[in-house]
This record gives sequence, structure tokens and C-alpha cells, in this order.
Amino acid sequence: MNIVQRIDSEVEKRSLLKHSIYQMWSEGKLTIDHLQGYSLEYFQLVKAVPKFVESIAAKSMDNQDIADNAKEEAEHVEPWVRFASALGVSRNDLVDYAGAAKTNAAVDKMMKLASASFEEAVATMYAYEMELPKISRSKIDGLKKFYEMSSEDATKYFEIHEVADVRHAQVWREILDKIPADRQEAAFAAAVESLKAQNMLLDSVQEKYVGMNC
Repeated sequence: MNIVQRIDSEVEKRSLLKHSIYQMWSEGKLTIDHLQGYSLEYFQLVKAVPKFVESIAAKSMDNQDIADNAKEEAEHVEPWVRFASALGVSRNDLVDYAGAAKTNAAVDKMMKLASASFEEAVATMYAYEMELPKISRSKIDGLKKFYEMSSEDATKYFEIHEVADVRHAQVWREILDKIPADRQEAAFAAAVESLKAQNMLLDSVQEKYVGMNC
């Protein structure tokens, strides 16, 4: 398998859709309180992602696609604020919340990966965005089916990512296809660590808001 196929296989193996938080979301087993907690914790990552991509763009000044991705990511913060608001979390409460320790450790890990070598950073983002369209669709379906949340504020963030991350992942995929053989192992390792960090964030949500026996 080439580097992209290896990462794709790892994404499937460590899929966030297999995490109990997202399984409970898809089955309507999370409460609104749980979703509010999720909105607070995941916002720590949402607001950090533009910085991740800006860091990568700085390493590749001639790649307009990466610069465009960074600009888009900055525009995605507000839709998350509106999603949280639809759940009953005020803008002030969201912005003022500093994140649980485990959440922040996961985001810090992602930041370090995105600040590593160009190849490692690209692999980090590919492992993050490759599955997001599928995850976003699952969230939309769950919100509408079980929580009667179909307003634009409730679903817009996920609708954006259902489309945008197909393009974003393709940008990262094309770069990964061309990286030198001697950089592929480092890139693959970064992708794995990215997936671990993403799962760690969901672990944080479960531990703080849902409980380990659910």
C-alpha cells in the first residue's frame, strides 16, 4: 500500500464513528446536556484548526490551496458558535470556557503535529479531515432524527464540513502522494498520532459529561 492507502486504513481502524460518543449520538442516546458539553470541548479544537492550517501554509508559501484552506477554516468558527447556541450554550459561555485538561492535551498534541515537518503536518490534517464528511452527515442525521434540531444554526457547521472537507482532504492527499519515500514513515506516524488525539478528545467528553459505563 502507498502512504495514502496506509493512512486510509488507519482512519478506518481508528474511526471516530466507532467511538461510543458518536455511536450514542447516532442512536439518540446522548442527552442535550451531553451535547452541550461536547460543544464546549470540541470548540477547543474548532478554534485551533485555523492555526494548524496556517502553520502548514507558512511552510509552503507557494501552495494557494493550503492558503485557501486556512481562510476557510477561520470562517468555520462562527457556525460552531451558532451550533452551540442552538443547543442552549451562550456565545459568552462557549468563548470563556477553557477546556478540560484531557481536551487541551489532545488539542496541544494536534498543534505539535501540525507544527512539525511539512509532511507530518499534512498527514495530521489528512487524518483529521478525511473522515469528516461522513462524520458530519452522521451528526446531521442524528440531530434531525432524535433531537428535532433541523434549523440552519443547528446543522450549518456540519453541512459545511460535509462538502468542504472533501476538497480539503484532496489537497492533503495530493501532497502525500508526492512526498519522498524517506519521509513517508514520519508522515504515517503523525497520522496515527492525529487519530489518537482525536479519539482522546472524545474520551474527554465521555469522561466529563457522559460517564464510562454508557
